[in-house]
Amino acid sequence: MTSLWSRIYTRKLQSLCKRAEPTCLRHICSIHEDERSDIKERGPFASKLKTRGVVSIQGDDTFRFLQGLVTNDMRRFEQEPPPPQVATPTLNQPVAFVEPLYTALLNPQGRFLFDAFIYRLPAKDHRLNQFGSAPNSNGTPLLLCDIDADTADEFLEHLKKHRLRSKVGIEDMSKELCVWQRYGGSLMQESQNCGNAEVKSSGWGAASDPAAQASVEGDNEGYLWFKDPRNRALGYRGIFPSERIPPLVEADKEVDEIYYLLMRLELGVAEGCNEIQKEKAIPLEYNLEWLNAISFEKGCYVGQELIARTHNRGVVRKRIMPFKFVNDSGGDLYLHLKDVDQGSVPGAGAEILDIRNGKKVGDVTTVVGSRGLGMIRLEAAHMDMSQLAVKDVTGFHVKLFKPTWWPANWSPDGYNG
Repeated sequence: MTSLWSRIYTRKLQSLCKRAEPTCLRHICSIHEDERSDIKERGPFASKLKTRGVVSIQGDDTFRFLQGLVTNDMRRFEQEPPPPQVATPTLNQPVAFVEPLYTALLNPQGRFLFDAFIYRLPAKDHRLNQFGSAPNSNGTPLLLCDIDADTADEFLEHLKKHRLRSKVGIEDMSKELCVWQRYGGSLMQESQNCGNAEVKSSGWGAASDPAAQASVEGDNEGYLWFKDPRNRALGYRGIFPSERIPPLVEADKEVDEIYYLLMRLELGVAEGCNEIQKEKAIPLEYNLEWLNAISFEKGCYVGQELIARTHNRGVVRKRIMPFKFVNDSGGDLYLHLKDVDQGSVPGAGAEILDIRNGKKVGDVTTVVGSRGLGMIRLEAAHMDMSQLAVKDVTGFHVKLFKPTWWPANWSPDGYNG
């Protein structure tokens, strides 16, 4: 029996799917024999992430304040931005900028509360003025946090509770700013160090043109596309003014957010409090250390004890994994979301069993169509789909996939490293 929260999330997914193009959604949810979805073949796509909100944090104590709250190391933002990456900076491109970071906030027991993408917005004096003058000072730090929109009020309350006398201003900017993601197609194949393929073709003779790249990737207020800090296969992410379409978003490639969700399910990446259970989830079980959200070298922060102890012991017995539902013969099951709400199809909270002995080996956490994420014991990660089934549901087997970005030492014996 699914929880109230699971039913609410299912209704949210239904509303997203109603806005998506039915034919394309059917293609994406149908998985080919090579286990890849059409997202990789048909992209790149761009989606406005309406499930994400934006909060600004500004003040002299910004970095010190967040350093004691988040799992990642904020000291990278305190350092002077690197030298210009373009030979000829343009007026709409910062002369220097810092890549965003992905992080989490925990409760004192080390359980997950929120995830956030943190951007250091370049100050106006980090961009050329109308006369082409270079920057001369840092100014007051301004950070933008890309967070789960459903828990934005709780996120603000959490920060204000810990602010005390810190010189920090906190403001909800979700009406003025929004989050976008570019993904799929060639963006899933690019290496960590190479730039956007479309940007590379800007300029004379479709050759690499740094000045053109600077102009295309940014807008006139300094907002930029950045490589997703979690994994290069996720594409590009950025915060932009709500009233404008970001650069590089072509009209025929803008699609509903459900496409982005399906891509994450395919890659085995959970995001937000709807998929990472608030106040219960252990961050290492959701692979946050390999999504670049945790620093094991920084100083103390709220909830660090559990993270450090688990990491030092070197054993994590279960992890979030992608799966798909298949029938008794191993064929794909394309499931309409409306069926999930009726209870005839396994939803979030359903138990995954080893049918040989009836032992529980995992739980379903997120489902869209025949794809989903589950919290799976690693001893079951290599089991055949004929051995895994959903409790109390006939005809539904579970086929697990080990994401290509997982390290080799995540074995059935646990995590040692």
